[in-house]
Amino acid sequence: MTDWTADANEALTLSLVRSTKDKEVLAENESYEEFHPTFTYPIYGEEEKIYGYKDLIIDLRFASGSLEQYLSVNYSEKLPSSSTVDDVEGILKGFIPPGYITDEEAFLKKVEEDAETFRPPGQLIYSYTRPSPKSSSKGKRKRDGNNQALDPSSEDVVEFEVYHATWDTPGFREYHRRMQLFILLYIEAGSYINEDEDTWQFVVLFEKRKRNDASHTTTYHFVGYSSLYPFYYYPEKVRLRLSQFVIVTPYQRHGHGSELYKAIYQYILKNPEIAELTVEDPAEAFEDLRDKNDLEMLLSNEQFMEEGFGEKASVGRAGGRGRARKSGRGGEQILGKGKLTPPADKVWIEKWRRDLKIAGRQFQRLVEMLILLHLDPSDPIALKAYRIQVKERLYRFNFEILAQLEKEERHEKLQETFENVREDYHRILALVT
Repeated sequence: MTDWTADANEALTLSLVRSTKDKEVLAENESYEEFHPTFTYPIYGEEEKIYGYKDLIIDLRFASGSLEQYLSVNYSEKLPSSSTVDDVEGILKGFIPPGYITDEEAFLKKVEEDAETFRPPGQLIYSYTRPSPKSSSKGKRKRDGNNQALDPSSEDVVEFEVYHATWDTPGFREYHRRMQLFILLYIEAGSYINEDEDTWQFVVLFEKRKRNDASHTTTYHFVGYSSLYPFYYYPEKVRLRLSQFVIVTPYQRHGHGSELYKAIYQYILKNPEIAELTVEDPAEAFEDLRDKNDLEMLLSNEQFMEEGFGEKASVGRAGGRGRARKSGRGGEQILGKGKLTPPADKVWIEKWRRDLKIAGRQFQRLVEMLILLHLDPSDPIALKAYRIQVKERLYRFNFEILAQLEKEERHEKLQETFENVREDYHRILALVT
């Protein structure tokens, strides 16, 4: 019986297909074909198994820019049709838009056509550059952390662009129907959003490439996207909630998630109608991404750091355990008493939180991390004040649970939680210092 059961995650093969000319500019280590999803249970059931086939391959291809789809189901053997044999294509049809292509030649022709004509729907809101993997592999250019120093017109550079769209953006509703499948395949408990809710906003990330031929045609290739939902924020603004966030497999672990998050945050900062950014039930990996980028933003804000710690607080890898910045010999500066010297100034914190449009709990966590980074482990008064500050927030956040415990047990639980939080802060700080 096992021979007739296929793992749906392995059977479903995805690819982002580029035109023939666009493949010519790729480096040898760049591949966008034959990757697999993380999840298939929303489609093929909780056990992620497909029954009734041997050597099953579900070949689902996307034109790399327009995301036009091709679907082919292949196998070496199939059990006689019965209610126990899964209808592989029939089930998947319920999750992708109609009109997908089943003829391979027709699909490849469509890829060539779309490469010439496809342009991202929406308004350009953010861009960044990266060294071309092709030039890097030849030793022409080393990866530069300062993306802004790279010339987008250079053949050794790849440009990435983020576009903002809504349901009213021409062509976007159809485009979203093709790309939303990635939510089911990569986000645990992910689900399709309701198109009837017309206030949704979207940011979509594309790779922008120029061909090296005489035409120098510019082509766009899908990288990932995020969906955002606005809520009323008294008296006349909105709170924007980040709901879904996905980067497709070939682009993961290259910093593109951080850039997409930065694009969203910069968009919110510049929009006077938006009061703050919140995140809906974030996964652990996204929480780390969010914490890292928020911390880097605060650490680079000179005014915030000077007001918070009294002087220009230098940041280095000080053992990763929140050592205070002291003495001038090593280039580190003595810190005076600032607004973030524990106990921190709550009014000052709230003022900055509103200015930076960060949600309350997230900003309090960031502040606690920064205080820990600059905390003098030999100062018992500061250590106690910090411990009380963190515990106060934890108590408020977990009040309903803690209030049911006896006093001694409540104190023990709160101390245990504090120690776990502090240890996790050290882990996150190690990502940025």
